[in-house]
Amino acid sequence: MSENLIGYIDDQGNIIDTQSAGENCTATPIEYDNSEASLEIVRHSTAHLMAQAITELYPNSQFFVGPVVDEGFYYDFRVDEKIGEEDLKPIEKKMKELIKKKYKIEKYEMSKAEALEKFAEDDLKQKVMSRITDDTMSIYKQGEFEDLCRGPHVPALRFLHNFKLTRVAGAYLGGDENAEMLTRIYGIAFADKEALKSHMTMLEEAKKRDHRKIGNEMDLFMFNEEAGAGLPFWLPKGARLRNKLEAILHKAHRMRGYEPVRGPEILKSQMWHTSGHFACYGENMYLTTVDDQEYGLKPMNCIGHIQIFKAAGKSYRDLPLRYYEYGTVHRHEKSGVLHGLLRVREFAQDDAHIFCTPDQIKSVILEVVEFVDSVMKLFNFDYTMEVATKPEKAIGDDDVWELATDGIKDALTENNLPYTIDEGGGAFYGPKIDVKITDALGRKWQCGTVQVDFNLPSRFDAEYVGEDNERHNPVMIHRAILGSFERFIAILTEHYAGEFPFFLSPVQVIFVPIADTHVEYANKLKAELLYQDIDADVYDKNDSLNKRVRNAEKQRVPYVVIIGDEEVANKTVAIRDRRAKEQYNLTQDEFMVKLTQQLQEGKI
Repeated sequence: MSENLIGYIDDQGNIIDTQSAGENCTATPIEYDNSEASLEIVRHSTAHLMAQAITELYPNSQFFVGPVVDEGFYYDFRVDEKIGEEDLKPIEKKMKELIKKKYKIEKYEMSKAEALEKFAEDDLKQKVMSRITDDTMSIYKQGEFEDLCRGPHVPALRFLHNFKLTRVAGAYLGGDENAEMLTRIYGIAFADKEALKSHMTMLEEAKKRDHRKIGNEMDLFMFNEEAGAGLPFWLPKGARLRNKLEAILHKAHRMRGYEPVRGPEILKSQMWHTSGHFACYGENMYLTTVDDQEYGLKPMNCIGHIQIFKAAGKSYRDLPLRYYEYGTVHRHEKSGVLHGLLRVREFAQDDAHIFCTPDQIKSVILEVVEFVDSVMKLFNFDYTMEVATKPEKAIGDDDVWELATDGIKDALTENNLPYTIDEGGGAFYGPKIDVKITDALGRKWQCGTVQVDFNLPSRFDAEYVGEDNERHNPVMIHRAILGSFERFIAILTEHYAGEFPFFLSPVQVIFVPIADTHVEYANKLKAELLYQDIDADVYDKNDSLNKRVRNAEKQRVPYVVIIGDEEVANKTVAIRDRRAKEQYNLTQDEFMVKLTQQLQEGKI
């Protein structure tokens, strides 16, 4: 057995540690490296190492859960003392001391009844076990520390040298806002120092690129706790940026045969009962009463589009029929998960619904994938696709789900489009393709989605007349490419570090007149640019020229244009090109041509 063997992965993608697998395991070995499967084991084990260190430093600590997550791992625990960022280094030091003791990580099992008795005085362990249906509990032990865990874990602490604790946060017990607040510590771990160092460098760069920081510096958006958490306000420059993005997509939709529609923000609750949203999504909805009738603010746009489809008779000749809407939706997100524009309670989706016949599913999916590809290329994003299958909470028969899922897989497979499977990750009404993009820092983000739905059209009696003159329920393809404008703009801001491409920049040109006598010419140029749909500002505040130029550049504007006597006399402009990091002079006409050409780069 290899000294670097830390686990196995079976044919279903399940990760198994060496103790659970046994010596005669036929699954694929996992070596100690930076592969996804290896890091899952390493990070899960490092979470337990951290918990062991916390136990030694804070003996009265009690632990809840410590899973592996996208950003590494964390552990939720209860502790008598307040733990802050300054306490992370002592915990790391204790972790390294424990590694030197060369503890093996040993697994043993007991019945659930025995485990309940063993941890009778630990209410957090009791809550963990209340969420587990298995009759047998597994426990992992290293030295004097042990905890309930399904694993997997490395065989010994010697594999856990390359880690870093990254931050402290508060977390409600079980994610329940009404429950007590536990302490949560996040960390990261890798198989070697180089990967850890690279990751920490990325985290430092991510701090600099934080969309909340850049959004504040560029005056893009704001939040107001008095008005309500998770409700963004778009400032003039942010609204400009958003309008540009909306306009780019509007043109692309119309060129691809989509028709704009708009549904109400609020519908009777019975509509949401019929759709299944109430049963599967009710806890995330906002409800109100009007004229003794209960209504729900829409968390999704699909019901409105179904009503529009039903408003007039449809034939198979009308299909596929494509509706799109920048629909504002409201979702009751818990306050603990709200995060800038990435997680809000009100947002607008670039939503579309395509009504088609079953035999059109493949071609429609491929059309949408082409649309996704063109948008991602525009913003220099790499992306992958993941097919998400039927979740536990779902509506519709299994055979309908199988038909929809096979339609997605066949469309991608037959056209050599690679994808992975997310078992149980589908929407409650149908399977889907999730589009995951990779930004400039190598981080992955969930954005667009394509969902195949046989259920909602049937529930609302949406029909078309087929070639056989019989009535049929259409297939409904739910589709969003950005996901939401709020989230996508947050991702774009961090992807570009605020250095947006010219066609998207909220301010594309800033004119800096040297003296009052040059302001008129600057305002004339600004007006001409605005006529060409190019946003420009004139910075004529009573500051020194150098200060005005510095402030203009801090706004990350593509072009800062200096206007003096020579420029006014010769109808020229002195340009500081921020993106190219060059300075040069052009005539007024040459500058106009250059900018209008660059504006065309924003077409999809």
